[in-house]
Amino acid sequence: MQNTSMSDRDLFLQAQNLLPGGVNSPVRAYGSVGGDPVFIQSGHGAYVLDRQGRRYIDFVCSYGPHILGHSPENITRVIAETAAQGTCFGAATELEVRMAEKVSSHVPSVEMMRFVNSGTEATMSALRVARGFTGRTLMVKFAGCYHGHGDAFLSEAGSGVATLGIPGCAGVPEGVARDTITVPYNNIEAFTDVMRVHGANIAAVFVEPIACNMGMVLPADGFLQTLRKLCDQHGALLVFDEVITGFRVGLGGAQAMFDVRPDLTTFGKIIGGGLPVGAYGGRRDIMNMIAPIGPVYQAGTLSGNSLAMAAGLAMLETLETPDFYPTLEARTARFCNKLRAVLAQHGRTWWISQCASIFHLWPKNNATHAPANYTEIKQADAHAFTPLFLGLLKHGVMIAPSAFEVGFVSNAHIDAILDEAIQAFAKALET
Repeated sequence: MQNTSMSDRDLFLQAQNLLPGGVNSPVRAYGSVGGDPVFIQSGHGAYVLDRQGRRYIDFVCSYGPHILGHSPENITRVIAETAAQGTCFGAATELEVRMAEKVSSHVPSVEMMRFVNSGTEATMSALRVARGFTGRTLMVKFAGCYHGHGDAFLSEAGSGVATLGIPGCAGVPEGVARDTITVPYNNIEAFTDVMRVHGANIAAVFVEPIACNMGMVLPADGFLQTLRKLCDQHGALLVFDEVITGFRVGLGGAQAMFDVRPDLTTFGKIIGGGLPVGAYGGRRDIMNMIAPIGPVYQAGTLSGNSLAMAAGLAMLETLETPDFYPTLEARTARFCNKLRAVLAQHGRTWWISQCASIFHLWPKNNATHAPANYTEIKQADAHAFTPLFLGLLKHGVMIAPSAFEVGFVSNAHIDAILDEAIQAFAKALET
């Protein structure tokens, strides 16, 4: 039961005695922006409410899944109806089949798939399958890309690692780190050199096709195509991490946007309709390596549970509505253009990046171009971000408490609400 009589400060003190840092995911502790975290009580549409009933326009959207806004009626209804029939059985259900069918129909590279419970679990499993399929050990990732907290992926992992200023991660064995090769994002020459030297031993190349965990970095012309070409040339598997971009930038994800077909894809967030979920899938010959028909073991009691499958199906069916994505992208573009104008009026030469309904404010003085890699992203003025973040909270707008996180717009963020947010940005920039 919730105790609404307790102050947020007292609740946070209690939380710190029970949870590491008082939170269950590091960035939530507001360590990089100061002050105590806001405790959220509820969310409806484009808004979240804290325990005191203060309302905020929410651009966090639970870091991506709430593309329909909070508590959309069709999703909450199907969750309740499904829960009344049982939440999880540890047995096969038709909902799993229908959900896999739906994802595969929109993402043709996914001929078979397996549901798990988080994006981290999906990427860890995809790496194991890639190693089992190729018989190789090495893995390539790109600096600033975040693929969850699996040991092999924490080298220069962007997002929360960058926010907290952690140079590495204790508890990751040295041998695991040696099996991961990290390359600068968008650096075709460096990747070509790595493949030339190590290509025969590389099992998989993991990449966010649109990097959304170091702020936002779009792929340079030819970058993803080069990854595809050299993976084919050297017999490595190309894995797209579409945990954020899958069904956020379009029904076909980033791979459809850039017309590059990966061997494996990982999903999460939107495909669970706001519930915990993950999935990985791809070529049939690769996925046939997974138990019970192959030698690569992976299992999960809650994988494919009825609540997540039902919510995900309801979500994807809604996203199939004609003009859903073009309308949302146009609304986001309008918002970003107004935000650029407000920044200019207040003498802030920062950069706003946008792709579909995702945006990122890069607080770098005199920015003349979009950031191209993790090194450039880290040139952000984190000290300038803090007063903006706190000012926005004061004026009723919630963004992620980190200069290295993106923002999300949902179809509940109608123009009037977005205009209200622009006014809040203007007020926050005045302080």
